[in-house]
Amino acid sequence: MPCYRCGVRQTDPERGKSPWRRGVMRDQLVLICPACQESADWTAELERCAKCRSAHLIRRLGQVECLDCGQIREPEAVRISGAVPGLVPAADTSPAADTSLADEVSRALDRLLGRA
Repeated sequence: MPCYRCGVRQTDPERGKSPWRRGVMRDQLVLICPACQESADWTAELERCAKCRSAHLIRRLGQVECLDCGQIREPEAVRISGAVPGLVPAADTSPAADTSLADEVSRALDRLLGRA
């Protein structure tokens, strides 16, 4: 999943905690790259918890959960329009894009499994 602000894709993470942050925007999980986190108020566009006002939300198993206070809520009704304003469009689904992603995944697995 790319950064919702600039569209850059995550690379293989180093060991330890990822510098990428997660958030929820219009009931959709989004990622924020380290470069975009350097902007003045990168959390301004993210949804906030109704209970504690934290922007530390995630979406999983069809629910939106606050990681600070634990409140869980159901997402709003699915938007029929398809595109969500302000979010990076879906990735290219052309055969060339599929091959490129498959090659990248294969290289990552080779590194992870210690294959030559």
